[in-house]
Amino acid sequence: MRWLRSYLLLLRWHAIRLKFILPLMLVIQTLLAVGIVVGFSFLMPEVDKATALYLATGAPTLGLITVGMVLAPQMIAQSKTEGTFEYNRTLPVPRTAILAADVTTWLLTSLPGLALALLTATLRFDLDLDVSPLVVPAILLVALTATGLGYAVAYAVPPAVASLISQVIVFIALMFSPINFPADRLPGWLQAVHEVLPFQYMADAIRDTLAAGGNGVSGLPFAVLAVWCVAGLALTLRVMTRRS
Repeated sequence: MRWLRSYLLLLRWHAIRLKFILPLMLVIQTLLAVGIVVGFSFLMPEVDKATALYLATGAPTLGLITVGMVLAPQMIAQSKTEGTFEYNRTLPVPRTAILAADVTTWLLTSLPGLALALLTATLRFDLDLDVSPLVVPAILLVALTATGLGYAVAYAVPPAVASLISQVIVFIALMFSPINFPADRLPGWLQAVHEVLPFQYMADAIRDTLAAGGNGVSGLPFAVLAVWCVAGLALTLRVMTRRS
């Protein structure tokens, strides 16, 4: 009961504190998601069904990555500079409630862009998606993994370094990760790297659940993301509870 009350109060506090920033983030997130679907299609002479599916499912994935691993860490870096970070650590509330309120805020920020990206792709490419009930846990796991890893970086390193790392992450995810295209288009060594990194599995989890087909949903992306998610959240909580 105490945890739930703390969580709801923190959620309200986040909404008040970010009331001028969240609308702008919603606009950026929506433009990014829709821009990937529409803009990337201009780079291709012909968009077949397979390519359209990658664009349709890759855009929401990139949106979740951008919010969780770029925008959220930058806000943490700013809170460190302003002193809000240290203030949060002094609050008499469970640290998990603080983290849960943060994750909820960023997840809600991601959802409009995610939905609009899917709608845009469906209308533009005339896609017929076969949505699995597992799409909800897939989206939640991807969002939680991205935010957990983003927070782990932002909490563990100085603000300037966190901002630079977040920019590198979005560059790698957008240009050199098999999210909007198949992994076999990458060099062999880069394919091997992405067998360890979470980006490919984030895209696979979203794609498999939005276009399940007759092959069902693979459990590998969920398992790999669960490992990354636990690691990111564990590091974040360790930093949050560490004495100054």
